[in-house]
Amino acid sequence: MSGHSKWHNIQAKKGKADAARGAIFTKIGREIAIAVREGGANPDSNGKLRDVIAKAKANNMPNDNIQRSIKKASGELSNVVYEQITYEGYAPGGVAVIVETITDNRNRTASDVRHCFAKYDGNMGTTGSVSFMFDEKGVLVVERAPGMDEDELMMQALDAGAEDMKAEEDVFEIYTAPADFHNVRETLEQQGLTFLSAEVQKIPQNLVTISDPETLEKVQKMLDLLDESDDVQNVFHNADLPDEEDED
Repeated sequence: MSGHSKWHNIQAKKGKADAARGAIFTKIGREIAIAVREGGANPDSNGKLRDVIAKAKANNMPNDNIQRSIKKASGELSNVVYEQITYEGYAPGGVAVIVETITDNRNRTASDVRHCFAKYDGNMGTTGSVSFMFDEKGVLVVERAPGMDEDELMMQALDAGAEDMKAEEDVFEIYTAPADFHNVRETLEQQGLTFLSAEVQKIPQNLVTISDPETLEKVQKMLDLLDESDDVQNVFHNADLPDEEDED
């Protein structure tokens, strides 16, 4: 994991990708569609759907939009069928990249992702070509409020079933096994915690440092272009990118 806060890089990425508020709503709507297809339209009996609804609310998605997405996914408003496809490959400098997509047209999405890699001298790989370099973890990010006790929060998280917690300058990052993610999230929410972000992510086991400025620029542009694709939900990589404040 990064020596500096991964949260900064997540925020930097999301800030660029989701400058238009509607973009993130559209992407979350697709996640709702997948969750409903896999577990039904009732959040009470569908833990994955509850997780996506919590993510939607954390992103200030109006309840009307959430309910409309659930109805759409359950076939009441539309018959569009989405599927999840993951692509893997390398950006310049040997940076491993995993691209998670949700699409209703796999040919369009494959072409778009391939274009993003090729434009900045990256290379698409086969399934499994880089995923072994990442660990899948649930990551819950809590804002560090004045007076918040780190040891107390650590015990609270561990008691809820979390594996670990890391303290950063402005946030606490709580890590869980993927299978425990929604139970930990719901337990901590019931205890009064709110999250800046709560998602299952792929965490790089080691980071790649890029010393060449031109290569670094290509990597950043490629990641940004992938993020901006309508079909792309998440982009994970093992580049040790500078924080936003370091770039200023």
